[in-house]
Amino acid sequence: MINLFTPITLGKVTLKNRVVMAPMTRNRAPESLPTPLMIEYYKQRSSAGLIITEGAQISEQAVGYPATPGIYSDAQVASWKAVTNAVHDAGSRIFVQLWHCGRVSHPDFHAGELPVAASALKPAGQAFTYEGLKDFVTPRALDVAEIPSIIEQYRHAAAQAIAAGFDGVEIHAANGYLLDQFLRDGSNSRSDNYGGSIENRNRLLREVTQAVCDEIGAEKVGIRISPVNGFNDMSDTDPQSLFNYVATTLSALKPAYLHVVEVSMTGETDTSVDMVQIRNNFEGFYIANGGYDKARGNHTLEGGTADMVAYGIPFIANPDLVERFQQDAALNDADQASFYGGDDHGYTDYPMLNAG
Repeated sequence: MINLFTPITLGKVTLKNRVVMAPMTRNRAPESLPTPLMIEYYKQRSSAGLIITEGAQISEQAVGYPATPGIYSDAQVASWKAVTNAVHDAGSRIFVQLWHCGRVSHPDFHAGELPVAASALKPAGQAFTYEGLKDFVTPRALDVAEIPSIIEQYRHAAAQAIAAGFDGVEIHAANGYLLDQFLRDGSNSRSDNYGGSIENRNRLLREVTQAVCDEIGAEKVGIRISPVNGFNDMSDTDPQSLFNYVATTLSALKPAYLHVVEVSMTGETDTSVDMVQIRNNFEGFYIANGGYDKARGNHTLEGGTADMVAYGIPFIANPDLVERFQQDAALNDADQASFYGGDDHGYTDYPMLNAG
């Protein structure tokens, strides 16, 4: 019987279990460089079969939050190498998430220039900047002539990721960031080949995925989507049709996995999308994410509706989450006040089962 502790082969690597550490922004990378503290953080969580890092910007243009890492410069590659070496030495595998924030940013991060987006539509809400919360601005719509440079940024970042020792990359097309902004009609009002129909709105994600697969090999590529997530002021008039199409077209490119955020990060319940349809339209591995515990994770794997299960907040508070699941041990509570920014408190100081 398949469960969370059953190994699985992902591309050319074998994962020791099916527990995935979900990508989570922690804002502890000053100057966009991974730090020794980050090395310890990821090493501690190497009980996971697969670690997916926090989002790493693919270019300076892609930045949207303070103290978040990048994966485009040689200095960033050198810093990430220490992280990937530590995780590999601890027996786990690690993918980096490729991130472009698009309109979910602020001119403060871009020398006063506007953030870019699918369309010049201002999202409701506020940006986290070095000077505190500031209202989002109306972004600048990308010109068609700029699209090839965006695709190139993803391709280059993927190549840099392999140079840094990552086992693969996850293309972030979820949670209201740039690729998601192109996908959903609530943020895409374009009238060219990248807007209007579902096929057109999916075009950039397909082209980015193709470029990344061509660069590093499809077996090293995953994609994250979030069909019902309203976070960052996102919406779509027909998400079931959209994401069924996304899954089908991505499947044709044969990436390693599709990582699906099955809930809305706003806390609202949205049952407008049948995730099983999405899973059935994708021939690769399906990673389920969204409020899973051990029992629900095992039930999902046993039923075949997912191949792996990703855990977020439980991994923040429980570096040894897999061991705790194996022993049915109690879980530490997460300190939400230390989620974003700070030092080792709430980051690398959570107690382990074998701490004493």
